[in-house]
Amino acid sequence: MYDWAVLGEWIELAARWTHVITAIAWIGSSFYFIALDLGLRKSPDLPPGAHGEEWQVHGGGFYHIQKYLVAPERLPEHLIWFKWESYATWLSGFAMLVLVYYLGSDLYLIDPQVMELQTWQAIAISLASLAFGWLAYTTICRVFVNANQTLVMVALFVVLVAMAWGYTQVFSGRAALIHLGAFTATIMSANVFMVIIPNQKIVVADLKAGRTPDPKYGKIAKQRSTHNNYLTLPVLFLMLSNHYPLVFATQYNWIIASLVFLMGVTIRHWFNTRHAKKGNPHWTWGVTAILFLIIAWLSTAPMRHVSDAEDAALSPAALVYASAPGFDDVVSIVQGRCSMCHAAEPSWEGMYWPPKNVVLETPAQIAHEARRIAMQAGYSHAMPPGNLTYIEPTERAAIVEWFRAAGTGGVEG
Repeated sequence: MYDWAVLGEWIELAARWTHVITAIAWIGSSFYFIALDLGLRKSPDLPPGAHGEEWQVHGGGFYHIQKYLVAPERLPEHLIWFKWESYATWLSGFAMLVLVYYLGSDLYLIDPQVMELQTWQAIAISLASLAFGWLAYTTICRVFVNANQTLVMVALFVVLVAMAWGYTQVFSGRAALIHLGAFTATIMSANVFMVIIPNQKIVVADLKAGRTPDPKYGKIAKQRSTHNNYLTLPVLFLMLSNHYPLVFATQYNWIIASLVFLMGVTIRHWFNTRHAKKGNPHWTWGVTAILFLIIAWLSTAPMRHVSDAEDAALSPAALVYASAPGFDDVVSIVQGRCSMCHAAEPSWEGMYWPPKNVVLETPAQIAHEARRIAMQAGYSHAMPPGNLTYIEPTERAAIVEWFRAAGTGGVEG
């Protein structure tokens, strides 16, 4: 019989692959159009209504691009819309949130040391926070649409810092930073779905009806597109953070996340200034380096390890694994082959924290990490790296047999 746990891994991989591909497409087009917009030049022979133009060379050919701030006099017959990259990125990202954090809430989403939550409560908070993010952000933009845009970005930063702190008071460190990324990505994708594309459709409808489009729609869309440009790099950092305990599992993880948003601004400011041909602000790289060093320093604060109290209270999913036939043998295998690294204080030379913040010293901890142990050291040979501890094929088989015997399909953990 095919293992449902293995099928689940492949479904998750497919969703992650889709998410990465669509994100590359979205980010690539976003960066390209911001650079194009900033690099537009005036010329005396521009058509009526054209704001600027740019000549580009790529792939053995030349491209002549012109931009209209409102719209051309006549609607082109072939009009390409850049929207599905954004929609597909958000949908695949939300699928990952469901597959990893909602279905694996005991392992990834809920941390009893932070807040005692039922699965449904954690999921409800997650969904409500994403909706709140969009409502708070779009309200700020509408109130300050004609104000200094720096003020809008400062207000948004305050919201992001508050959410960074708030998430760490509710979820596990890993889930907190991923949710902050999802919170920001939801704002970005909703900008496209709720503002940018609808505004463009209003302009197209006016052109078809023979009316002159109102330039305010283009102004609003430009505002949201610029915000997306500055938020992109922090979102990428947050989405990668779950691989690095020094980011998500430290005492000051919410401050680290907040500083990452500032790094995103300084980096994008350098690129945007260069594209606009307004200078070469090298100081931004110095500021970015300083911020990164501060983040590295903050990450040395004590990491959040599994406490004795948490260790004693097994989740229902972990209880199933702990009572499955062969568990005692698996405990011996893991303690002999894995625990020297996956310990609160690793004994492996040069290692100061357990990889991925996974601690495998006690039977309770091993039961709690059953799914990852099975996938990393049973079904695959990913762990130990290079088989440094010489785990035997029979031991890997024992891990798989125990995991199958639990009969859970890996859904709970």
